[in-house]
Amino acid sequence: MTDAHEDLLRQLAPQVLSALVRRHGHFDTAEDAVQEALLAAAQQWPTEGVPNEPRNWLITVASRRLIDLLRRDGARQRREGALAQQVIPDDWHAPAADQLASEADDTLILLFMCCHPTLSSASQIALTLRAVGGLSTAEVARAFLVPEATMTRRITRAKQQIRDSGQRFRMPEGDDRASRLDVVLHVLYLIFNEGYAATAGPALQRGELAQEAIRLVRMVRALLLEDSEVAGLLALMLLTDARRPARTAADGSLVPMSEQDRSLWDAALIREGVELVTEALPRGAIGPYQLQAAIAALHDEAPSLEATDWPQIKALYGLLLRISDNPIVALNHAVAVGMADGPQAGLELLTTIEGDSRIAQDHRLHAVRAQFWEQAGEHQRAREAYEVAARLTASVPQQRYLRTRAARLVAEG
Repeated sequence: MTDAHEDLLRQLAPQVLSALVRRHGHFDTAEDAVQEALLAAAQQWPTEGVPNEPRNWLITVASRRLIDLLRRDGARQRREGALAQQVIPDDWHAPAADQLASEADDTLILLFMCCHPTLSSASQIALTLRAVGGLSTAEVARAFLVPEATMTRRITRAKQQIRDSGQRFRMPEGDDRASRLDVVLHVLYLIFNEGYAATAGPALQRGELAQEAIRLVRMVRALLLEDSEVAGLLALMLLTDARRPARTAADGSLVPMSEQDRSLWDAALIREGVELVTEALPRGAIGPYQLQAAIAALHDEAPSLEATDWPQIKALYGLLLRISDNPIVALNHAVAVGMADGPQAGLELLTTIEGDSRIAQDHRLHAVRAQFWEQAGEHQRAREAYEVAARLTASVPQQRYLRTRAARLVAEG
């Protein structure tokens, strides 16, 4: 199957699922039917060619499969009457666009369903990647380094929870809509982070996950052009992903920002990200994604680590701390303080957050402490902190980098 076929199927997957759920209901069974239609397309289109109306083709196949599944589902008598008017004849064609709600709006509704507040964060991510991203269960499982059977159970439970919630296929309203959008953006943010800096496994980053998160945020951005936080999240992802080509050496080892060849950074992504955040910041209230994007822009526009505007980054993290009770934000603020005011100032700030149970066992806290001790000339303390950080991370490239730093300090005496 070609990349063009895969891209088309991923683009059409949420539209097809939205059409089925709006027409028939049964989110959980409809999602299974769509996956089977996507599989059929993956098998047939490369040899038979893409149909003239690929979306309608998928809807037709998925709708027939959905009804087969419902009929086979042990509740045929209860559903027979309701389905009698929905059975699809051989010459059935998918509804015209004007017979359905906007495809774009339907896709956003689908995202809100996948990020239902009753679901765990892991389930929201898995269901979003499968139902909206069009990834197979096996692909989602590989992305998060878990067995396919484990991911199948996770996705199945998530779909059952949505079904049991009784949620109808419609856009949330009022405060519920705003809170659900926050969840959607957070889920996409987590997907991007896992792609950009994998939490476990042999690879430092999983580019396909980061790219999928960017694609989904672009889609949300196209639907909500006036939302500054959506623009901020897209800008943050672009500005961060722009550095990806320089983050690893030829052997896959980690290259810290201080040592990266900045000529490898993607200038087009940086320009787009800066334009987005510049446009978003003056509009309305400033949210956490806009602030993080502004920080990322300062990093990306600096010619070197030393030339970075650390006082401005410190100030922006201070603003971010006022609206975000997040220990990683506090840690990044400490880094900025250490870079702006010296390592001792950074170490003092670390003592105020190291008691937070949410970060006490996070390797990043100990890695930052090691960096400050090294800058302060306390090499023994720095080496010990690097070794602790290496033990706490499940990322193989991170482990190797941290142990290399510790070994270098031993060699230097």
